[in-house]
Amino acid sequence: MIYTTCYDSPLGKLTLAGKNNKLIGLWIEGQKHFFGNFKDKTKKNDDLAIFRKTEKWLDSYFNGENPSIENLDLNLQGTDFRLKVWKILEGIAYGEVVTYGDIAKKISYDMSSQAVGGAVGHNPISIIVPCHRVVGFDGKLTGYAGGLENKVKLLELEGVKIRDLKVIF
Repeated sequence: MIYTTCYDSPLGKLTLAGKNNKLIGLWIEGQKHFFGNFKDKTKKNDDLAIFRKTEKWLDSYFNGENPSIENLDLNLQGTDFRLKVWKILEGIAYGEVVTYGDIAKKISYDMSSQAVGGAVGHNPISIIVPCHRVVGFDGKLTGYAGGLENKVKLLELEGVKIRDLKVIF
C-alpha cells in the first residue's frame, strides 16, 4: 500500500507518497510523470512519520534554509541508470547548478546528455532530490517536469542569479 498526503507550498499543492514509512514520491501539482510507474493501491494518510519529517524539511526549505536530506528516509525506485543519475542529483549543492552534460561526464565519457535528461525528468522526489538544479548547455533553463516557472522560483529561492542563466520558456 502506498500512502499519500498533500502539502501546500509556495509552488502550489505538492503530493507526497510513502511506503513502509519511506518517502517514495513528491510531485508538484500538474507535474509530468505524476506518480510515475507506481502501481500499488493508494490511501490518503496525513499522519505518517515520514510525512511529518518531509513537511518539516519542506517548511525549512521554503523558508530559505538549506535542510539536509540525511534525516529523510528516501526510497527512490527506478532502473540502475536512473538511480545513478538521481544519486548525482543529491550531491548538487544548494544554490548551485550543473548541466546535463556535467552529469553525463560523471557517469561515462561517452554518456549522452539526452539520456541523463530523461532520467532527471523522471525523478520521483522533486525538490528534495534537486532536479531543478540541472540546466542545459550554456546555462539554458530547459526542461523541468514541474514547469519552468517553478524551476525559476526554486532556483531564485536558493539565491541563484537567474539573470546569469538563459531562460527558455
